[in-house]
Amino acid sequence: MTAVPTPPLSRVRLPRRVPVRRALCLLPLALVAVAAVRNRALLGAGFGQLRAASLPWLLAAAGATCLTWVAAAVTRQGAVVQALPKGRLLATQFAAASANHLLPTGLGAGAVNLRFMTVCGVPAARSSAALALYVLAESAGRLGLLAALLLAFPHALRLGPLLPDGSARPLLLGAAALVAAVAAGALVRPLRVRASAFVRDAVGEARCVHTRPARALALWGGSLAFPALQAAGLAAVGRALRLPVPPAHMALAYLAATVAVALVPAPGGLGSVEAALIVALVAVGGPAAPATAVVLAYRIITVWAPLLPGALTLGALVRLKVI
Repeated sequence: MTAVPTPPLSRVRLPRRVPVRRALCLLPLALVAVAAVRNRALLGAGFGQLRAASLPWLLAAAGATCLTWVAAAVTRQGAVVQALPKGRLLATQFAAASANHLLPTGLGAGAVNLRFMTVCGVPAARSSAALALYVLAESAGRLGLLAALLLAFPHALRLGPLLPDGSARPLLLGAAALVAAVAAGALVRPLRVRASAFVRDAVGEARCVHTRPARALALWGGSLAFPALQAAGLAAVGRALRLPVPPAHMALAYLAATVAVALVPAPGGLGSVEAALIVALVAVGGPAAPATAVVLAYRIITVWAPLLPGALTLGALVRLKVI
């Protein structure tokens, strides 16, 4: 039997390596395009509302939005003992905001920041603990501001007329599901062991952070500033469109709405946040049509306008191996 001659090694074509990093650079842009096409009606209505708004107040809302990225960077640094490069940390928060609007709430920003801390040399356990500490501090800051405004303006939020009969049933079912999930995790031994190890690491990281006053101040100061700046942005847009609601009540409406939709697994809260904000603004005394216009304009400024630059920044950070 005649042997089949093998080609020289130099002529053998090896399969080209899949350009994974290049694909990851283009993925955010593709997701932005899909989100823009799916929400084109909302985008058109939002930009239409901006034409009739007061420019100085719109600039104030844009400035508050930019400062939220600074507050997020300060809080992220406060949640970890190791010093992080300031410029790359701020750029990462800008990119993480876009990732958060393209993926289920919290997952995008969490994944970007975990990768960033890993590249900066923070061990995986400490990165996860820092992420948990950030989420805890930000949630505590948001709830604390909401509680303070509810105490200061106890009669501002009137949800009774807006809630139909039986509307509390989904909330009760959600609470029951949460309790069942926690109970299942407590009963399954592997989950319980992993959870206890994670809690131990998180508590240790929190203790290390709070032994440094500068880190503790950054953590809690940033966690209060972040939701306060977001609420101030909504109040500025409300003033720009002459919504007849006091700014403090608009801030209260924003905090109540975002707390209410915190557990909704939608990308960046798209859709759910708009609906909750409109309901909350109506609950504090705003007419329905102007409240809708304010929410559309606010989401254009805080979500849609930064989305494409944030996606480009995210792609650049991936290409430069910052994340």
